[in-house]
Amino acid sequence: MKVFTEGHQTDYVPGIHVFLCITCRDQEAVQKRTFTKWINSHLAKHKPPLVVADLFEDIKDGIKLLALLEVLSGQKLPCEQGRQLKRIHWVSNVGTALKFLESRRVSVIKLVNINATDIVDGRPSIVLGLIWTIILYFQIEELTSNLPAIRSLSSSTSSVDSKASSEMASPPMKRKVVTKFQGSAKRALLRWVQHVASRHLAIEVKDFGLSWRSGVAFHSVIHAIRPDLVDMELVQKRTNRENLEEAFSLAENELGIPRLLDPEDVDVDKPDEKSIMTYIAQFLKHYPDLHDSETDGQQEEVFNSDFPKESVLHREDRRMLRELKTWLDQLERELLRAQGAEGSLPDKYQAFKGFRVQFEMKKKQMEGLLQPVHREGRLSSDQALVKQACERVSARLLDWHIHLDKSLPGVLGVIGAWLHRGEMALFEEISIQQAHEETANVIHRKLEQHRMEGTLC
Repeated sequence: MKVFTEGHQTDYVPGIHVFLCITCRDQEAVQKRTFTKWINSHLAKHKPPLVVADLFEDIKDGIKLLALLEVLSGQKLPCEQGRQLKRIHWVSNVGTALKFLESRRVSVIKLVNINATDIVDGRPSIVLGLIWTIILYFQIEELTSNLPAIRSLSSSTSSVDSKASSEMASPPMKRKVVTKFQGSAKRALLRWVQHVASRHLAIEVKDFGLSWRSGVAFHSVIHAIRPDLVDMELVQKRTNRENLEEAFSLAENELGIPRLLDPEDVDVDKPDEKSIMTYIAQFLKHYPDLHDSETDGQQEEVFNSDFPKESVLHREDRRMLRELKTWLDQLERELLRAQGAEGSLPDKYQAFKGFRVQFEMKKKQMEGLLQPVHREGRLSSDQALVKQACERVSARLLDWHIHLDKSLPGVLGVIGAWLHRGEMALFEEISIQQAHEETANVIHRKLEQHRMEGTLC
């Protein structure tokens, strides 16, 4: 029997064909588990929290897909909900999600030949491709964009890298989700790992596949963040499974990094690259400024000499920023626990007030530390991480405040909701018309609409 591949006729080898099919199925199963855990780590922040049990089934109606995008983007998206939803509503929800993704950055996210019906039908390869695109854009690309050298990397993506990215272990599919930045994001993440792994421990990481099978590379990344957590001599003596289990447990318990992988997912002949990339990208949030040097206090080259040097913060400022990031992350976790705790409305208001006072006091300390250090007005990676954490806490406090005011008894709850809508209207963007009278009319209509809502209260 003959097989035609890329214009060449080759002998069909049954054993190899079966092996490739089994490998694809195994990697699809690993991706499904990893992506499901990643989604659930974010849906836990949704109000109310949501859980995906079976990725291919639970995503069909588009409700949890839209909830995920809301958590990741901080934007509210329209969604068809209810017990009597039909297929047409499912297609509408998924269509809304796809349109939102393409509108985020048209030049970066391009979904080619993927229809809402593919997701509604639960086609595994298409669902996994879509989730991978979301992970690339909202986690890997956003986090690697804080690395000092990423702009040079992004502008010089090689065709070889792009080809390698598209060939990353994944079930073959006729319709592909195309992401132009995939090559540069993978390349930047790999170079960051190579930097932290070789900096003190001389560990070589060549890829996001077999380089991770022994578990040593995972420990080297943890060591770069918290050297006190890892005994590398002991790591070299343990088995692959023991190292992997210890690394995943340490990252989860000590660094708060969700456990997306299990040892049996990685200790295989061909580990899934996308799953490992998804997991490793989470460590970027915890890594200090790449320009920090523990040897002589001088700025060192991070990747190659052809990357431009950047202004850096003083060592004490970097230390303070890392402490602020740790404090903000802890405050967010405590805030989420307090929101979900049982208690009377007065007690919850008191708890909310305590969190807000803590946050406002700490914000005053941040102002001086968040002044741009680069000539073009960009923040350092440490500053960007603190700013993002600060915005997340601020959004959660606002969300809790609105929820508490709406929970007030009787007409007070209605008034509370009305006041919050008024506050949100103040921040709503109004497009300036060429004729100033038209702009004034728009503002007047909005004020009148809000005043009329108030009379109904």
